[in-house]
Amino acid sequence: MLLLPCLWWLTVPLLVGYQLARTARRAARRVFPVRPEGQVEDPEVFRVQRVRSWGALVISGLLLARFGGWQDVWEVQRQVLEGLVFAPWLALLSAVVAVALLFCAARPGTRRAMRTKLWPAGRSALCYFGAWMLVPLLFTAASKGMGLLPRAEGVGLLLWVSVMFVCWAPFWWVVFFLCFASGPALRHAFNLSALHAALPALVTTVLVWVLAFRGLSSGGLPPGPVPLAVCAFLGGPASVTALAWWEIHRLRRRHGVRWRGQHPGAACPVRPDTAASPEP
Repeated sequence: MLLLPCLWWLTVPLLVGYQLARTARRAARRVFPVRPEGQVEDPEVFRVQRVRSWGALVISGLLLARFGGWQDVWEVQRQVLEGLVFAPWLALLSAVVAVALLFCAARPGTRRAMRTKLWPAGRSALCYFGAWMLVPLLFTAASKGMGLLPRAEGVGLLLWVSVMFVCWAPFWWVVFFLCFASGPALRHAFNLSALHAALPALVTTVLVWVLAFRGLSSGGLPPGPVPLAVCAFLGGPASVTALAWWEIHRLRRRHGVRWRGQHPGAACPVRPDTAASPEP
């Protein structure tokens, strides 16, 4: 008989959490689709990027294991948590800079077409950062709402559970939304591929250097000898930059993407001379 209350307290939160996560995932995929408009899927570029990511993780782990101590481990954890907090805001700043540079370089006809695509991307960015700003507000409201509950007399179990659900459900829904939306939002630069197919790669290039120098100012160089630490510090953003510009080069050769002449409505027009024969 004692198992029934335990099963109830375990099953109900799981079911409620599953429904919240499911609806939040559906909303996140509507705002930030996995394949946004204008995105060009290049399996070869994706494979190289994945190998680069795993290689960077292995190298960082080896340097930390060989030259680092417990203090360096805590420092890495602190930088990762700070990166999770600051990365979206720095990504927005990088996106604004990249869009401004590309807008200035575009031809007048392309600028007019880009303006029509700018509002949907800006709207998705507003949804994302609006959710970020709601997190502390909803947490404060839920905490205060639960703090007022014990003052009422004769509070039953059903009323307590109902008040807890009303107070905390919006907070956890927004948290789930951010969890599902952060990956596509940062990967596709807030759906900016609709403006120009090369914008996600350009935003990634700017963002990776901003994050690198921010980490340098707050935590210093990676552990190890100075020459090796400098190489490790520069190797990460330099390799990401090289891959981003290689991706842009493939967009130009295989899909006819041009910095100044691309029409945003057809983000990746395929040239006749490249459509029939793939690049060797």
